[in-house]
Amino acid sequence: MKICYNNIEVLIRREMMRQFVVKKNDAGQRLDKFVMKTVKTIPKSLLYKFIRLKRIKLNGRRCEASVILKEDDVVSLYINDEFFELKQLEYDFLNAPVDLNIVYEDEHLLLIDKPPGIVVHQDNEKNADCLVNRMKHYLYQKGEYNPVKENSFSPALCNRIDRNTGGIVIAAKDAQTLRCINEKIRTREIIKRYLCLTEGVPKQKEGVLHHYLDKDSLQNKVRIQKEKTAFNKEVITKYRVLKTDGRHSLIEAELLTGRSHQIRAHMAYIGCPIAGDGKYGGKEKRKYHALYSYQLCFAFKTDAGNLNYLNGKTFQVEKVWFQDEIK
Repeated sequence: MKICYNNIEVLIRREMMRQFVVKKNDAGQRLDKFVMKTVKTIPKSLLYKFIRLKRIKLNGRRCEASVILKEDDVVSLYINDEFFELKQLEYDFLNAPVDLNIVYEDEHLLLIDKPPGIVVHQDNEKNADCLVNRMKHYLYQKGEYNPVKENSFSPALCNRIDRNTGGIVIAAKDAQTLRCINEKIRTREIIKRYLCLTEGVPKQKEGVLHHYLDKDSLQNKVRIQKEKTAFNKEVITKYRVLKTDGRHSLIEAELLTGRSHQIRAHMAYIGCPIAGDGKYGGKEKRKYHALYSYQLCFAFKTDAGNLNYLNGKTFQVEKVWFQDEIK
């Protein structure tokens, strides 16, 4: 059957009306983003047409795609039944092992010690075994996450670490925590410290490296540059040598900016590449990069809402695999 809305002819099959009540984890996002996450089979172009034709309503009224949802809002969808056809639910995260080294956990978040060799998100090979899937499977087994009961939210990682680097990753169990942690990372109110084993010894035992970083996306590689250009970004790394044997140095590095491969590129720039990091000049053959995000400090300068209890707390992994190589 064909009907006409505002001079637009639309083919209607069996039309159904579904209502979704906005839950706490769904609040605070745009209507269009909510619908795309909730009914994944709707093409984006058709979604906006449905909104214009008032076949997607908010609290029974016409709405804009950009409206921000509040808890207990009701989103009504008068759309073709094919978008609601029930399919067998298959969740990739259930194929991932429940194998996590948890540094800290409470009702809002997890601090996970990611081992080197595991990706944080699924890569192009679509391997189910990644950190985010392990985390979801863990919470699913605990009864803290059930995708059937959620409209659009799923637990998420707030920061990422390269495959061959290990260390602390923050996982948010709810949307409010996810938004807060992402904002605190953006405003540098969460301090991340790394341990790294370098080939060689820095000329200065401690210092602040202040340069600019240019990224080559095709090669997935960055370059440190002295001068600012229209294309590069400021990069600042604070470091201090903890011990050295003349061939290697154990260094603590703190990110004052957060750029791709920042520590790896900065250490290589001063002539001390990370051991095992062939991409940035490391000569030694190792299975993984000798780089580890070993310590996390919550240093909130502004209100963190229900996470204020974390302010001033520091968390650290128990053991870094290369830290005792230098005696």
